[in-house]
Amino acid sequence: MYYSNRNKYKKWDWRPFRVFPADIGTQNLGKLQIRCTTTGFAPVENARVSISSPSQPDTVIEEVTTDISGLTPEIELPAPPIDYSLAPDQEQPYSEYNIRVTSPEYLPLQVSNAQVFTNLTAYQEASMVAEADNKEGVLFVIPPHTLFGDFPPKIAEPEIKESAETGEIVLSRVVIPEYIIVHDGPPTDTSAANHYVKFQDYIKNVASSEIYATWPEATIQANILAILSFTLNRVFTEWYRNQGFNFTVTSSTAFDHKWIPGRNIFTNISLAVDSLFVNFLSRPNVRQPILTQYCDGYKVQCPNWMTQWGSKDLGDQGYDAIRILRHFYGDSIYINTAPQVAGVPASWPGANLNIGASGNNVRMIQEQLNTIADTYTAIPKVAVTSQYNEQTAEAVRAFQQVFNMPVTGIVDFPTWYRISGIYVAVTRMAE
Repeated sequence: MYYSNRNKYKKWDWRPFRVFPADIGTQNLGKLQIRCTTTGFAPVENARVSISSPSQPDTVIEEVTTDISGLTPEIELPAPPIDYSLAPDQEQPYSEYNIRVTSPEYLPLQVSNAQVFTNLTAYQEASMVAEADNKEGVLFVIPPHTLFGDFPPKIAEPEIKESAETGEIVLSRVVIPEYIIVHDGPPTDTSAANHYVKFQDYIKNVASSEIYATWPEATIQANILAILSFTLNRVFTEWYRNQGFNFTVTSSTAFDHKWIPGRNIFTNISLAVDSLFVNFLSRPNVRQPILTQYCDGYKVQCPNWMTQWGSKDLGDQGYDAIRILRHFYGDSIYINTAPQVAGVPASWPGANLNIGASGNNVRMIQEQLNTIADTYTAIPKVAVTSQYNEQTAEAVRAFQQVFNMPVTGIVDFPTWYRISGIYVAVTRMAE
């Protein structure tokens, strides 16, 4: 099902090459980091990671190994000028690399055409599958970015679903799901696989596939909010299940958003999603999240929807996220917050935990960090005292370092939910 005509728009023959220290100051560079884990989310240490160009797949550009947390160093790689991603153009705005990961007792894993932008860090998850007979390895082939490639435009739908159209709306309130089921193709394609994907990971994948991570922060936030609201509308109305399907959403751009198995994400998009994932867009007296549709505004026009390039222009003009959204969807739209997040031991307490804090929430974080430290040993264990002391702050800083978050030593909203999510993952692995 992968897009095969991936060079249709490329007008330049840019070939990655190894960058030596003397050359770095003269090149446009992006960064790539790989995390290697088991399917149960335990880190894989000393995995060998090699990087090559799709145009010269047998020539290794870089080769590194993973540390005790399953992470490689950040690898600097050539990328096109950043201007290519700041206006609609026929020039490909990102470079592409092949990533190959090998480790004893696991099948080789390869990602072809991972995307790297100048001045950004691309982050690649490599989930290793245990060796088995008659298997050659795991391969992901990444198609072009939706703003660059050729994908079907969205089929228009009403932004608010009537129960007469969808059947019973069984949810009484919006809940952020732990997982959604993504059908990797159009709804009626029975040969397409269904994938269980963590909700936040799905949003990060879609945002990395549908907007350029080089865009203004407010533009990125506005587009993430639109993606969140659209997806939560599908969850809340059980849109596909009410039509007899057994999935939440599809990967077809004609029906939903582009989700790509195995693709890399970008760290700034990841951090934005971590801060926004409980939010969605509402209108007065409407219970369901709004089905916020959009188009690129360059190859496809869509009156009364947000256009991606238009949102980029407004971000350049200093608009914040809600002003961008209201520009396209009208002044009545506002940002709402889901009262419940599924799959975590406890919801965000509403205030940061820092040195001097005390109580049950501090105890919970200390206990969760200690459980995570059994698997991720770069994180020091702490005494469970219910007192947020320097020892606790140091463990939080180590956690943030391992999981690519701003290293502050403070349990803020994104850190609270990341600790909760990793705790749940390693606990399930142990069980």
